[in-house]
Amino acid sequence: ICTVAHVTAKKMPTLHRHEEEKFFINAEGRKEPVPSIHDPPTRELSVVVPSYNEEDRLPLMMDEALDYLEKRQKRDPSFTYEVIVVNDGSKDQTTKVAMEYCKKYGSDKVRVLSLVKNRGKGGAVRMGVFSSRGKKILMADADGATKFADIEKVEEGLKNLQPWPDQMAISCGSRAHLEKDSIAKRSYFRTLLMYGFHFLVWFLCVKEIRDTQCGFKLLSRQAALRTFSILHIERWAFDVELLYIAQCLKIPVAEVAVNWTEIEGSKLVPFWSWLQMGRDLLFIRLRYMTGAWQLETRKCN
Repeated sequence: ICTVAHVTAKKMPTLHRHEEEKFFINAEGRKEPVPSIHDPPTRELSVVVPSYNEEDRLPLMMDEALDYLEKRQKRDPSFTYEVIVVNDGSKDQTTKVAMEYCKKYGSDKVRVLSLVKNRGKGGAVRMGVFSSRGKKILMADADGATKFADIEKVEEGLKNLQPWPDQMAISCGSRAHLEKDSIAKRSYFRTLLMYGFHFLVWFLCVKEIRDTQCGFKLLSRQAALRTFSILHIERWAFDVELLYIAQCLKIPVAEVAVNWTEIEGSKLVPFWSWLQMGRDLLFIRLRYMTGAWQLETRKCN
C-alpha cells in the first residue's frame, strides 16, 4: 500500500488558473483581474463560499451572511469585508443567483469567481483563498448550515491563540457537541460509518480536533497562504489534510462549538463518499510519511 501510495502520488497538484479564472465579472458585466493572496490585505475579512449546483440553497446563506456583515459594518465602519462565491463548474444557475447579490451589494463586497470545470470543494476553496483580500479568511458552506453570526465565536477562538507564531493561526467551528443528538437521528449504518471515519482521522492524521469536517473555518492570512499552497486533496477530505499540514507545521488550531442545522440537498453520498475519504486519509499519511508529498509552498499562477 505504501508503494502504491508513493508511486501514484502527484508530486504537486496543479495550481494553474485558466484564463477565464483570472477575472471576476463585476456588477456592470466587466472583467476585473483577481487579486492574489501574496498581495498585502486590504479587507478585514474575506468569506469564501464554495458552490456546486447551489442555486436553491445559496440564497438562504447569502441573505443571512450579508445581513450580519452589513449590520456589523454599520456598527463599526472600520470593518471591511468581501464575500467570494466560487462557482465550482456548476450546471445550474448558481452564477446567476450569486451575481444578483453582486449587483445588489456591489462587486467590491460580493465577488463571483467561476471555475471552468469542477475541481471539488477543496479545489474551489483554494481558488477563492488565493483570490482573497482579507486579513482573516473564513471558509463557509453554501448551505448555511452554520449560523453565520457564530463567526464571532471562531474569531474569539482565533484571538485566544495569540501570539500567533509567524502570524499563523486557525480556528475551526465544531459540531462535536451535537454528536449525541445527531446519532439519535441517524441509522446504525451511518453512525458506524461516522465513528469509523472519526477513528481513521484520529489514528492516521489529526489528533487534537474532534470535528475536522465542519465547513466553518477561520484562518489568518498567513496560515491560509502556507497551508493552501501545500494542499493536495481537492475533494471532501481536504479539511483533514489542511489540519494535518497545520499540525506538522505547528500552527496553533482552536476548536470552537458552533450552532449547526442539517440542510437537505447535501452532495455527500454517505457510503461512497466516506469510502473515498477513507482512502484519501490513508494516502495523506502514507504520502507525507514516504516523502511523496512534502511541506513545501508554491505560488499559484
